[in-house]
Amino acid sequence: MNDLFLGFSVVFQPSNFLACLIGIVIGQIVGILPGLGSVGAMSLLLPITFYVDPTTAIIMLAGIYYGAQYGGTITSVLLNIPGEATTVITCVDGNQMAKQGRAGPALAIAAFGSFIAGTLGIFGLILLSKPLSQFGLRFGAPEYFSLVFMGIMLCIYLASGSILKALISAFLGLWVSCIGIEVLSSTPRFNFGTVTLMDGVGIVPMCMGLFGIAEVLINIKQGFERKGSVMAVGKLMPTRKDWRDSIGAILRGTGIGFFLGILPGGGAIMASFLSYGVEKRLSKHPEKFGRGAIEGVAGPESANNAGAQGNFIPLLNMGIPANAVMALMLGALLIHGVRPGPFLISQNPKIFWGVVASMYIGNVILLIMNIPLISIWVRILRVPYYILFPLILLFCVVGAYSINTNVVDVYIMIVFGGLGYLARKNGFEAAPFVLAYVLGPLLEENFLMALTESRGNLAIFFRSSISIAFLSVSFLLIISVVFPFLKKKRKIFAQK
Repeated sequence: MNDLFLGFSVVFQPSNFLACLIGIVIGQIVGILPGLGSVGAMSLLLPITFYVDPTTAIIMLAGIYYGAQYGGTITSVLLNIPGEATTVITCVDGNQMAKQGRAGPALAIAAFGSFIAGTLGIFGLILLSKPLSQFGLRFGAPEYFSLVFMGIMLCIYLASGSILKALISAFLGLWVSCIGIEVLSSTPRFNFGTVTLMDGVGIVPMCMGLFGIAEVLINIKQGFERKGSVMAVGKLMPTRKDWRDSIGAILRGTGIGFFLGILPGGGAIMASFLSYGVEKRLSKHPEKFGRGAIEGVAGPESANNAGAQGNFIPLLNMGIPANAVMALMLGALLIHGVRPGPFLISQNPKIFWGVVASMYIGNVILLIMNIPLISIWVRILRVPYYILFPLILLFCVVGAYSINTNVVDVYIMIVFGGLGYLARKNGFEAAPFVLAYVLGPLLEENFLMALTESRGNLAIFFRSSISIAFLSVSFLLIISVVFPFLKKKRKIFAQK
């Protein structure tokens, strides 16, 4: 407890509190504007942190990170464009709620869920950082491969409509994830002779195309008239029924996000997809998902926020960045002469506990800021389509170009926009594609590492009880779509 008081004394210093507030505001703006992303914003602002105290620098960068999580929710709900990769799955039900005039409850439950998840995640970080870090170290290459494989199979199982189309979508996502440099030999593959594609296809232009551009094309095809239900804003706050439906999803999403955030390589993106799948699986009315189920917003939004908090455990306790954002924070710490790891708490307690306390204060600020502003965000729905569509396209083009200042990223966005439009017209879902794309590099890397370790012996995947458990679940999911009786059950469960 004394350590936590130390953290609050650090964060309430004027310079640190101001850095926390600035970081959150920047993160919120970054999340609202599709394309830039928290990684891009932190990369641009990283040189500024060289001239301030390391604690102040990390507090500001952390504020950008978790502030962007909620900012991305706003565009996902209102415009069906994921401002952050972690809010891709929020588009599915969040935008449907907005079209039904329930954008207010969707954004409010996202804010409350993020606050609850962030609070519980921070206390979990305080109480369980060391034990959970040790458990995360038990995950070797076979365990990671099995976990990722199970995640992909779960997404395919939960897909609506044709299981064959879901498999094709996931397969294409895995193929796109292979574009770039091969893991072991460092040989370029599938890059079509383009230098830009040697780094792979960027997730931001891809998702902006699949969701943003495709959404514009779909609506243009249907005409510019907006339905009356879209114009009805409705009540801003969730009802008691909304809370009853959401509270379980919030708590489960918190647990899923925090656990996956601890694992190096896991995190908010995978947690949001997995949380959505769990909620659909546990729901008594799975047919509501995809049509505006509030649980489909509450669970993933809680998971991505808890995952963001959990990401700090492997970074601060082991010095292992879980994702690109944590890698930037690791770089900032090293530039300031601070080495994350087991000795960080004892050698630099002000940094560790100051960052932890700042995350709690930041979640309070986010809640205070966003609940009164919901009515302002919802007014975006009243903008006529003939004005809104060009603005969406402009944000997408500017966002895609600004990441690497490369026009090829704009072309990539346009290509995936066309593919997303054709996919939606023919009943293909984007979720299996995106999840397979995100998890593909992790799947390949750990598969090759495991085979290298075992000299090509596949039995290595069955030597660990953790790996066996994940593979067993994957096998059961495969069996359930093969046998006729279980296949009918899946169709009943996954229908929309």
